[in-house]
Amino acid sequence: MLDVVIIGAGQAGLSAAYYLARHGLEPERDFVVLDANDGPGGAWRHRWPSLTLGAAHAVHDLPGMKLGQADPAEPASAVVGRYYGSYEDAFELPVHRPVKVNAVRPAPGNDDGAASGTPGSPLAVETDRGVYLARLVINATGTWDKPHWPHYPGQELFAGTQVHTHDFGSVADFAGKHVLVVGGGTSAVQFLLQLAEAGVETAWSTRRAPEFTTREFNPDWGRDVERRVNERTSAGLPPLSVVGVTGIPLTQQYQNGIAAGTLVSRGPLQQLLPHAAVFADGTEFAADAILWATGFRAALDHLAPLKLREPGGGITMDGVKVAREPRLLLVGYGASASTLGASRAGRAAALAAIERLSAPAVV
Repeated sequence: MLDVVIIGAGQAGLSAAYYLARHGLEPERDFVVLDANDGPGGAWRHRWPSLTLGAAHAVHDLPGMKLGQADPAEPASAVVGRYYGSYEDAFELPVHRPVKVNAVRPAPGNDDGAASGTPGSPLAVETDRGVYLARLVINATGTWDKPHWPHYPGQELFAGTQVHTHDFGSVADFAGKHVLVVGGGTSAVQFLLQLAEAGVETAWSTRRAPEFTTREFNPDWGRDVERRVNERTSAGLPPLSVVGVTGIPLTQQYQNGIAAGTLVSRGPLQQLLPHAAVFADGTEFAADAILWATGFRAALDHLAPLKLREPGGGITMDGVKVAREPRLLLVGYGASASTLGASRAGRAAALAAIERLSAPAVV
């Protein structure tokens, strides 16, 4: 039986693995990292080629190894995949891939573990490569595998193409089309600018007015963002998106887009017709493609057997600790769903795991 199984080899999972090793746990003997991808990079390896490092959200350094200088014109997927791969090799992290985790549940005969809080009562991590038994699980699966598709009247009758950010490939796929972009985050803004540059006619729909901000993104701002997100998760409420709390930085490029009319929202979407979108003010846009930049939800379906959800749909958290299940530490949920806090959350999970493993068994 392992002491810890980490699920996910993105930023938070690799950070947790690093700190477990730093605190004396031996790779392979005491802990492993399970990753569903074919190679390193986490969710970054799936980002579209036109998302360059310079256009992406900041890629924060992993503990113990800086990213260093990289070409801002290179696809972020390539830069981060190479960086994470080098990181795994440098610290000899025990990443098993590709391994798909199907479910996490109390091991047979140990259903009382959650009630007792005893780290010695294992969890069974069921995968397509067999079952791993662990005293503790650090879940770091993030959000990429759970794209959010909102529903609007007439959506199933729309005759054109519908693509989510998760499956976006290139602006070339939309050449000659009239494209509706739905969503109020950075991805929507970047899609609109790329499409406009390629000569594609677009319209932008957001539920609320776009929240551009000139606030300086400094450590105080970061702590304020995390505090606001954590207020909900500590109360067992579904988390808000981090971008929804931070707003969109008003760069010169975005100011130019606003001035050109590209980054001006036409307001909430009311319904879809076979060949058009109808906005809340009654105006229409003749659309033959929709790009849903509507975000992601925490990818936690494999944790369903642990019955973590509160009546309101959220999971009650104390930092990275899960109130309903002491054998589980959860990162990539709430504030740590962004690169903003992923490394810190990985460290917090590793330290919490070391503390729980060191605790005397409850008799």
